[in-house]
Amino acid sequence: MKKCLLLGNGGREAVLAEQISEGFSLYSVMAHKNPSIEEYVNKSNGKYIVGNPFDKELVGKFIKEEGIEYCVVSQDNLLQEGLIDYVSSLGLKTFGPTSKGAKIEWSKSFALDIISKIAPEMIIKNNAIKTIEELDEVMKNYNDDNFVVKPEGLTGGKGVKVGGVHFIGKEEGYQYAKSCLEADGIVIVQEKVTGREFTVMALTDGKNIVVTPTTFDYQYRFDEDKGPGTGGMGCLSFEDGLLPFLTQKDIDICGKLIKDTINYINKDSMEFKGVIYGGFFKCKEGIKFIEFNARFGDPEAINVLNSLETPFCEILENICEQKLTRENCKFKNKYIVTVYVVSPDYAIRKGDPCEFTLNVENIKQKNAKIYFASCKNIEGSTYTSIGISRLFAVCASGNTLEEAKNKVYNAMEGNIDSKLDYRKDIGCIYEH
Repeated sequence: MKKCLLLGNGGREAVLAEQISEGFSLYSVMAHKNPSIEEYVNKSNGKYIVGNPFDKELVGKFIKEEGIEYCVVSQDNLLQEGLIDYVSSLGLKTFGPTSKGAKIEWSKSFALDIISKIAPEMIIKNNAIKTIEELDEVMKNYNDDNFVVKPEGLTGGKGVKVGGVHFIGKEEGYQYAKSCLEADGIVIVQEKVTGREFTVMALTDGKNIVVTPTTFDYQYRFDEDKGPGTGGMGCLSFEDGLLPFLTQKDIDICGKLIKDTINYINKDSMEFKGVIYGGFFKCKEGIKFIEFNARFGDPEAINVLNSLETPFCEILENICEQKLTRENCKFKNKYIVTVYVVSPDYAIRKGDPCEFTLNVENIKQKNAKIYFASCKNIEGSTYTSIGISRLFAVCASGNTLEEAKNKVYNAMEGNIDSKLDYRKDIGCIYEH
């Protein structure tokens, strides 16, 4: 059986591990022992090591000793640090952009520059600010907090702050922009627009793209979209691959922009293949571009990969061979709901390590899946958090939205430690 290396160990990597293990022997380098990845490595007769996936010497030694042929990377900072570049130099077939290709995520000004050239009508008025004097000058255009502040670099989905939502008043927004400028040497200040936010994700072999079902992400910590922004508290996808406020034409516009972007990045050499997703606003004036990510979103990856009809391993090989088409990358017509479970302190305060109990087998027996993220097993049904991120996700599919929702929440009831927290309203779509 072919051998595939997966680097990273979050919830996104957990679902990738499941998909890869169905057609390859799975190998993994992970910073902590993720229970999901460990399970799929063992099921596929692969091997894992607990170590630093940024350590190229360690990764290279593992590849050579085990005779690994493929590598999948879908973690933003690993891509920025050039792990795809490195494993490609060792002769592996890869899924993920080079560091240069991933720049569309780790440099927001770079991405905006590309869109201004290929689709200027989709740009929201913005300023890439490099000095405090420029920031002061731009702030003169605002009488209130009707603007958005975007750090230049990677923030794990938590750095963009919207006036009136994440900061209140012009002065608070100014101070946040100033801190971003001091940290990165550049900050983006953008007009605040009115519209519906959504994302469009596409798989690509560097030449062709296949747009995946569109997902609705729950970015805020508490029910009814209240509280601070997070990496995503859950995700919803519909059986038709759309969202209630979107048309196929909207998706086609975004898909064209994504394909044009891939062509632009790859015009001189192959820098981008794998997955790309764009954030957009649907406004009265048309579709507007927000930003790109150069990897699967999390939790969006859980919904998208669970909606695949074509085995992911076949898609991976077609991407590596540059043979990706809509005919060899198909999706099921299912509703899918994913709910992330977190510690009570998540996104609010740093907090202490959180030890908790969890009945994994009962959740699985109720027709739901569980994907571990930032936690590890201590013994039996006892687990502990790692760091300050989300703990694990529970996912289920159905022929109706109610069926998918009920499967998830029924599976969680009585099987998750009462000290943990999660949103109870995943499946509702709020208007802002």
